Amino acid sequence: MGRTSDAKEKLLQVAFDLIWQQSYGSVSVDDICERAQVKKGSFYHFFPSKSDLAVAAYEEHWQASRPKYDGIFSPLVPPLERIENYCHGIYERQRQVQQETGRVLGCPFASVGCELSTQDEKIRQKAGEMFERMSHYLESALRDAHKEGLIATQDFSAKARTIFSLVTGVLLQAKVKNDAEVLRDLGTIVLQMIGARSPALPQTVKDPGSPVRTRKTPARVVPPSPRLGQTGMAGT
Repeated sequence: MGRTSDAKEKLLQVAFDLIWQQSYGSVSVDDICERAQVKKGSFYHFFPSKSDLAVAAYEEHWQASRPKYDGIFSPLVPPLERIENYCHGIYERQRQVQQETGRVLGCPFASVGCELSTQDEKIRQKAGEMFERMSHYLESALRDAHKEGLIATQDFSAKARTIFSLVTGVLLQAKVKNDAEVLRDLGTIVLQMIGARSPALPQTVKDPGSPVRTRKTPARVVPPSPRLGQTGMAGT
């Protein structure tokens, strides 16, 4: 049995992993206790139900992940780069998970939220909170991109939610196909969707008989991605 000092932490981690790798409905309290090596009595000492454990496990996972997201979306990072790094991180994580487990697992919050949205209000609400938190990160990047003239004026809050909906949709497609490569060009698709432009680059121009001066070349529109278009993203 896990020591009193670490039993709760073991239950939280094991619950998150098992539910993500399988499903909420297929994982029992006994399964969680057996994997965590914690007695069932200790489980109910910490959590009134499996539902309460799941909510706590997802919150614990979020808090552990926050420093990573704070770094990705740091104001010190150029705004479009934040979005690209976020999308690339999703691809790399799912690719790693597929190598470790043989399966693409998709978004843990979306998976459990879809499974239980009509059955468990506490879990539905927790999944919704996770969506909002990620959308706020994306919204901050969009607002900063607009300040730098990289995207046009738009409803940034709504656009952030749209981006997150796109991300979860592509994650679902990757999960169903069990193919992490579906996610490879996610960043390009997102930048294209928001009408992003690369920062204008300085260019040296010489005129005969005049001092050297610089001008800015027109901003470059991010090109479309061939891969996701070919996999039917627009139709899902």
